[in-house]
Amino acid sequence: MASYESDITRFLHELKEKKPDLERKQREGRAIWWDKELDSEQLKRWRQSKVPQRPYVYQTERDQVD
Repeated sequence: MASYESDITRFLHELKEKKPDLERKQREGRAIWWDKELDSEQLKRWRQSKVPQRPYVYQTERDQVD
């Protein structure tokens, strides 16, 4: 059974043969959105600037019942 290759594996091999730069493009795409170094000062300011959300966000101040 060592020669068995699933349909998915075969598909991936064929895709990589057709598009040899696919993995490089995936790494570049990941770097755009995910692989970022965080600035601790900016993160601290972001956390401090958060405004607490009310329990029901669509309720206006006039609609509140005391």
